[in-house]
Formats: sequence, structure tokens, C-alpha cells
Amino acid sequence: MAKIRPFRALRPTVELAAQIASRPYDVLNSEEARVEAGNNRHSFLHITKAEIDLPADTDTHSQQVYDQAAANLQAFRENGFLLQEEKPCYYIYQLIMDGRSQTGLVCASSVEDYFNDVIKKHEFTRPEKEKDRIDHMRTIRAQTGNVFLACNNVAEMDAVIDAWKKNNAPVYDFTAEDGVAHSIWVVNDDATVANITEIFASKVPATYIADGHHRAASAAKVSQALPDSEDAKYFLTTIFPASELAIMDYNRVVKDLNGLDAEDFISAIQEDFTIAESAEAVKPSTLHEFGMYLDNKWYILTALEGTYTEDPIGVLDVSILSNNILDKLLGIKDQRTDKRIDFVGGIRGLKELERRVNSGEMKIAFSLYPVTIQQLFDIADSGNVMPPKSTWFEPKLRDGLLTHII
Repeated sequence: MAKIRPFRALRPTVELAAQIASRPYDVLNSEEARVEAGNNRHSFLHITKAEIDLPADTDTHSQQVYDQAAANLQAFRENGFLLQEEKPCYYIYQLIMDGRSQTGLVCASSVEDYFNDVIKKHEFTRPEKEKDRIDHMRTIRAQTGNVFLACNNVAEMDAVIDAWKKNNAPVYDFTAEDGVAHSIWVVNDDATVANITEIFASKVPATYIADGHHRAASAAKVSQALPDSEDAKYFLTTIFPASELAIMDYNRVVKDLNGLDAEDFISAIQEDFTIAESAEAVKPSTLHEFGMYLDNKWYILTALEGTYTEDPIGVLDVSILSNNILDKLLGIKDQRTDKRIDFVGGIRGLKELERRVNSGEMKIAFSLYPVTIQQLFDIADSGNVMPPKSTWFEPKLRDGLLTHII
């Protein structure tokens, strides 16, 4: 069963919350972070992307950057921008984007659960990305990156969250510049805190990493490096019930047709798919349907029965596209390393696919139907991993609102 506990969050004063809250460190490069932080001395990017306060040619993975992050965090605390909770609490985090609301529980999840696969994974991690967050955490002695977990709905937990939101005011309630509304409640009643811990210990057999595999893996390795730290045995997570979540599409663009001309390529596709021209951009409306943009035309592709397997991995549309087009026809064997392919999150829309192709940067684009939450659970339960860049979750949790101190 899932082992969670409350924690004493380091969090902003109410007046500064909107200024401090920043997009996750891994959705911005250094230059974008410099622009986004701008003249905002309160931006949490000064801690998660501390290279913005150093010369532009500074190695972003150097110890100098992590030392700067530690100094900035200390300054935020000394200046009263961030204050630590007096006692361990749980937190409720609600996000509203385009009219759709999702609410999760912010807590500290057990590293032991991560190693024992009570916290289930569906992606491989890359050592260099892990090392960056390991060095960041060890130097600043804090976990700033929230790991986005999911679980099956538990009626008792849903009731606790609904009641607390109804009967208490949020401590933070603001809309960020991207239009996403963020609200956070502090759950500080001892009986409610104990009830939440017990519900997870008795009724939640597993949680699933939705977003943040590298943050979770890094936290786990930091715990091994700091065996005497009780805080390091837990890491910062927000757990959302499945009914609250929606996964967006994660689309592909490819630089060339692997030596084929467009006519031969389209002919070859028909061995595994039906194909029809479309007068408008194709956003697939069902599983096993794909959009394809080539030579200023959109096509609808539908996978033929018998061209894919029904196991949890083989039935995924990302697998069908990978096996029957990217690998078979375009020669892309490893999407993690092949420089001919790139990935476009669904938040950017189909126009971004058209732009990448029309500019000449890419030759062809594919739009996909999103992976479902149940597919993610099934794959994690089976012990398998998804193909790279299979899921895109929006909206993103903001950094800086709740930090776990080690």
C-alpha cells in the first residue's frame, strides 16, 4: 500500500505567491528562463535555473550553478519571500485550464515505495538528466520539482478533499500569465491529516508516475546518498485521482522520407493502413486513427486489423506508428537518439505541425490520439515501459509554491 506523510512545506507569502510560482525547470531552456524571469527578482527560476544569474556561457551543469541556486534559496528565506510551515501538513492543489479543473493531494511519498514498485513507472530515465537534479537537490538540500503521480479513485479520499475545499478558503488563489488558475489549500487539522495517511495506507495499493520520472529517480538516489536523513526518505509529489486527469496527444515530425518519394511512401503505407485525404487538419478522434501532413496535404490513416498486437504496449498508437511507419518505412529505430525525429506536445496544436513542415525544417508530421489513463496504468502494472514521448500532461504544476526541505 502507498506510504505517504505530511511535510513542513517551504512556501511563499500570500502576497508573493504569483510572482514566485514558475513553470517547471524542465520545460524551459536557460535563455527562455532568463526571459521569463525578466526583472522579477522573486521568480523561483532563480533557484531551479540558477544559471540565469551567471554569465551566459556558464556550464548549466556546473557546481557553480548549484551553489548559486543554494545561495538564492537562502536569500529567499532570509528576505522573507519563503517561509516554512510550523507543523507537517498536507496540501490540496487545484488547477483550472480552459475550464477544466483537476485537483490533487500534495504530500511526501516514500522512496521505499519507489524502489519496491508501489510507485509504478512507465518510462526509462537518462543518467545525465538524473545527475543534474541529484546535484541540485544535494547542494540546495531541497526538492523543488514536484513529481506528478496518479492513482485509482478512492471514494473516501475524494470525499475528504471535496469537504476540505468546501469548508476552507485556499491560501493561494491566482491565475498565471498563461491563463491557468492555481489554488492551494493547507490541510492542517491533525485528525484530517491522520485520516488521509490511513486512507492511502489501507486503500491505495499503488500510485503511478504520470510526469516526473527523472525527478523521482533523482530523489531516490539522493536518499541513498544521504542515508541518515529522514527527510530524504520521502520526496515531493502531487497525487491525482484518475478521474481528474486528461492526457494530451504527443505528436511527431520527421526530417525526411528515408529516400522514398511521396508517392512511393503513400503507396507503402497502405500495406498497414487505410488512407484518405482530408480537407482540414486531422486531430484523431479515436484509437488507431492518425493524422499525416505531407506536401501541404492532410491525410487520415486508420490502422488495419491484424497489423498490431493487443498486448499493453503493442496496442498503443505510439507503438503502431513506430513499428509500421517510423521503423518499417522511415528507418527510425530508436526515437530517443535518432536526430531525424522530433516531438511536439499537443498543447502546441496542429498548426505547429504544419509550421514545422511548411518551413522546410521537417518533411512530414503525424498527429496521434492521446494515450488513456487506463493504458498508462496497464503498462505500468505489466512492468513494461512506453515508447518515448508517449504522454503529455497539462496543466503543469508550478515550482516554488511548495518545496520539500531535506
